[in-house]
Amino acid sequence: MPRVEAWLRGSVPGVPPLLMPAAHAILHAVEDADRALESLTPAEIWTRPGSAPSVGYHLRHLAGSLDRLLTYARGAPLSEAQRASLRGERDAGDLPLDRAALQALVRSAADAGIAQLRATPESTLLEPRGVGRQQLPATVVGLIFHAAEHAARHAGQAITTARIIRGLRQPS
Repeated sequence: MPRVEAWLRGSVPGVPPLLMPAAHAILHAVEDADRALESLTPAEIWTRPGSAPSVGYHLRHLAGSLDRLLTYARGAPLSEAQRASLRGERDAGDLPLDRAALQALVRSAADAGIAQLRATPESTLLEPRGVGRQQLPATVVGLIFHAAEHAARHAGQAITTARIIRGLRQPS
C-alpha cells in the first residue's frame, strides 16, 4: 500500500487551521528523516560524500533550526545552549549520534514544534518578531512557515545524501 503523506491524512488535532500546512510539513519532515536513516550504519550517517554535509548534519540541523526559529516565533531570544547546539551541528563529535538518537532528536523537536503550533492563537500570527542578534524583521507566521519549510528542505537533503551513500556501498 502506498504511503499517504501527512497533508492527506486530515487535520492534526488541536492545530489552528491556518497553521495546519506547517504542522503537516513538520510531520512529513519527521517521516522523511526516518526514511533517510533506513539501513545506514553509524559511519554512513556521518559520511560526507564529495565534502557535502552528512545525513547526520542535516537531521541535527533540522531539529536545531526548528527549535531556534520557533523560539524566535515565541518572541524569546536564543539560549546559550541553543547557540552551542548550532555551533556543533556540523561536527559528528567524539560520540556521533546513531540512528535511534537522531530519530529521537528529530521527533522531540517536531513534537515541541507541533505543541507550539497548538498553543499559538491565530490572532497573533501577524505580530512582529525580531530574528537574531540584529533583530531582523519577521512575523510569527513567517517564522512558523520558514521553520516548517526549512525542516522539509533538510529532510529532503538527508534523503538525497542517504541515497548517494547507499550507492557508494561496495557490492557484496
